[in-house]
This record gives sequence, structure tokens and C-alpha cells, in this order.
Amino acid sequence: MADQLHDVIMIGAGPSALSAAIYTTREDIETILYEKAVIGGLAATTDQVDNYPGFAEGIAGLQLAEQLQKQAERFGAKIAFGEASHIRRDGDNIVVTIDGEELRARAVLIATGSDYNKLGIPGEAEYYGRGVHYCATCDGAFYRGKRIAAVGGGNSGVQEAIFLTRFASHVDLLVRSEIKASEVLQHELAKHVAAGTITVHFNTATDEIIDTDGKVTAVKTTTNGMTELLPVDGVFVFVGLKPNTAFLAGSDIELDAHGFIVTDVRLMTTMPGVFASGDVRSGATMQVATAVGEGATAALTIREYLASQRQA
Repeated sequence: MADQLHDVIMIGAGPSALSAAIYTTREDIETILYEKAVIGGLAATTDQVDNYPGFAEGIAGLQLAEQLQKQAERFGAKIAFGEASHIRRDGDNIVVTIDGEELRARAVLIATGSDYNKLGIPGEAEYYGRGVHYCATCDGAFYRGKRIAAVGGGNSGVQEAIFLTRFASHVDLLVRSEIKASEVLQHELAKHVAAGTITVHFNTATDEIIDTDGKVTAVKTTTNGMTELLPVDGVFVFVGLKPNTAFLAGSDIELDAHGFIVTDVRLMTTMPGVFASGDVRSGATMQVATAVGEGATAALTIREYLASQRQA
């Protein structure tokens, strides 16, 4: 495959890239996607997607991801696992390094999405996967009848804290300042607070994750200057996302101050022939629906770009 010149290489296989692949392959544009983690991205690890148009009762994130994958593959998209580490332009083509191998393409779409932000506190890294988690859908079931701390007051923090009540005996929601989730989620949260399944701790900093004999047993917090040890069996962290753009270090692709990819109105980056869409793009709204829409837009502009290259 290293000797092959691909029409399009897509880095990432989340909703944005899968949607783009549906459009490119329907136009008989040969397309291959490389994903380093989970096909479907963060959407695949979301319990329920309630705001994606066309699904009146919502749809499980994993189911949505699977349907997007099947649709892209039906039109001829190829999906492989591999991690990009570098990208450069070579003449009229783009060279992408995947797992140490250089692959060539006429155009590239970067749709690597975002990853979970970390708290950066003692005990967080040490107990990742063994008491510290970032995905309620993935790991919540391990805490049936247990007490859990959930960190974060945004949409994801509140939504995941509510989801965790399916398993946990009680959820302590630790919020640094105030709840910033949508009104719908705040209304749902209020029901759980009234029922006693969730306690919200406002103006609370999460300082340290405490263990006893190698097992998470408490979280150290500070509320209005007062320190407390809150007994818990696990900690779930939901404090936002960061773009997966580390592999672009040293490239000619411009990033904004937060590490997101800068594009023009046609979703092309500062490297000709390289496009970006979805949560990794500067200005993205971090919604599945808009990521899908940007994927379609990117595919159409890629088609135009390839046509212009052939005519040149």
C-alpha cells in the first residue's frame, strides 16, 4: 500500500470522517480511513444521542457509529486501524506517516476529533482504569451499588452523572463553580437531587484521589476553603475535550491557540490539499450533527479540489 497513490486518506473514523467517506465513495473517489482507537470516535462511547436529527427517541451512540460505518463501507470506503504521526506535502501529493509507513494521497481529511481533558491531580494517572474513568458508558456498570464521584458541571458532566445513577448507589457531582449544562439537563438533574441519588457540591475543587491498599477509597476536595475527604469507590472525570492534533507538531498546518486546526470557509487547512472537519477544527461546535455536516461539506470541497488538480 505504501507504493499506492490514494485519492483520499482520512485520518480518523468518527462521525465526521465516516460521513465524508459516504460522499466521496459515492462519487467513485477511492477513500481509506485510518483510526487509532474506536471507530465512531467519542460518539461510539456515548450512551444515548438525543439531539441527532431523525431519531425521535434518540439513538445509542454505538448504534449510530455502527450505522455510519456500514453505510460508508457499503459505498466502498476502506477502514483500517493505524496512528498518524506526521504529514507533509510532496509536490502535488500529501504524504501521511501511519504506524511508521509513508502513504501518499492526492488529498487528506483530518477528522481526528478530541480527547478527554484530565484534572492533573495526584492519583488520577495512577488509577486510570482502576478507579478513575472518563467514560460512564464504558465503565459505569463496574460500580453497581457503589458510591461514585463525578467531576464537571457542563453538559457532559451532568449527563454522565445522571447516567451513572443507573448503577451507583449515589453520585457526588463535584462542580468547580456552577452548573453550566443546558436547561433540559439541569431540570433532569434536579429530579435526581430531589430523589437523593445525586448530591451536587458547588464551588468545589477536586484536589487528589485517595487510595487504600491500592484501591480508590476517597477523593480530597476543597469547598470554599474547607478541605474534605469524600468516601467514594470510583471517580469519573468529565471536564471537557482537547483536540487530537499532537501529530501535527512541526507541520505546515496552522493551529489556533488551543491546538485546534485552522481552516478556511472551504474547510481547507493552510497546507493545500489537506482539509479538516468535526471536533478537531477551530470553531467547531462539538456536536455530532455539525460534525456530520462538516464531513459532507469537506467531501464536496475535496471533490472540487481533486477535479481542479486533474485539470491543472
